Amino acid sequence: MLPWNATAINQASPASKFFTPHIGRDLVEGLLVKSLMEITQGNTKQAMNTVNELIKTAPNFKLAYLIRGDLLTAQGNPLATFGNSGLEGKSSDEEIEGLREEARTRIEHYFSENKDHQVPNLLVQLDESQQHLIVVDTVKTRLFLYKKTDKSLQYVADYYVTIGKNGFGKETEGDKRTPLGVYFAGQKLDRKLDDIYGDAAFPLNYPNELDEHANKKGSGIWIHGTPTDTYSRPPRASDGCVVLSNPDLKALTPILQTGNTPVIISDKLKWVAGDAGDMQSADKQALQNAIEKWRTDWVSQNSDEYLSHYSKNFFYSDGGFAKWADYKRSIQASKPKVSIKIEDVGIISYPNVDSSVVVVNFVQDFKSPTLQNKMRKRQYWQIENNQWKIIYEGSA
Repeated sequence: MLPWNATAINQASPASKFFTPHIGRDLVEGLLVKSLMEITQGNTKQAMNTVNELIKTAPNFKLAYLIRGDLLTAQGNPLATFGNSGLEGKSSDEEIEGLREEARTRIEHYFSENKDHQVPNLLVQLDESQQHLIVVDTVKTRLFLYKKTDKSLQYVADYYVTIGKNGFGKETEGDKRTPLGVYFAGQKLDRKLDDIYGDAAFPLNYPNELDEHANKKGSGIWIHGTPTDTYSRPPRASDGCVVLSNPDLKALTPILQTGNTPVIISDKLKWVAGDAGDMQSADKQALQNAIEKWRTDWVSQNSDEYLSHYSKNFFYSDGGFAKWADYKRSIQASKPKVSIKIEDVGIISYPNVDSSVVVVNFVQDFKSPTLQNKMRKRQYWQIENNQWKIIYEGSA
């Protein structure tokens, strides 16, 4: 048994002692874990065969070459640490440590319990244009894909990802952190990109409305692939983007290319087993009731009732609550007869905030004696004193 096995696996799971090598859904990750477990079992000859198969499958997988280098070195000298052999050519201590961390991250996830049957404990209702939800767990450096069902969400797949060099919680331009929040992936960028971005790049709408209100800076946060000579990058190696291997990105491309896929990025996710259909049902019903009451109070043109749905901390593109209230009171003073329909409502919990916040998108069909307008709208609602209140409103 090689002496670096504890470092590589980092006591990933008690189940690792009883692991029978096999290839899972992801061929590359399955072969990687298979080779590591064969080494911990002292079967270095079979491990070399598995690593060679892994390199044949993914010729640009640097972690595989690091393991093969260790196996070759171990034929003549015992190894003190995982990655002691280094890579062919020059390799820095930082690069080797990044590959060690990738090995730990991948194998820990491989042995995590119920990873294929968990859903995020979030309030989610996708609109008619959205068939999938993406959740990025920045702690696990893992992207989880879910599809919409009649009930709510169903797990589809998960993928190893790279996040910012300095972790998560983006605040300023160039801080090399990945933002936390709810974003929407735009369609594939059609301009020619540098090789570092891989086969494709899909922009996220960072900074979103809450980010801008919090004075968070920066731009150019994408979901993208890896360079030609690199299968995957260490867990923390990007300038803030979410990075997948090119094969994994290719698998996600049909979903991302819809141009409206919601992406939740969080470091504080809570997971539950099974279907998410009944999750947060009381909160969701209370919010749906609040949205409907907001609509009917708007139709009634009762300014006091209508404005009671807005937080005193409300903001929009032109100002805050006081300006909004003056504007609405002036319009509603004459009690014009209006018709307002709210359709195709999408609801998504906003992570990493002190109180419950949700993003609500919907189609608003407004008709009055002087105006007819149908638009896609976005609101952020927040629980204040056990009541849902609107903290932002604008076009989506």
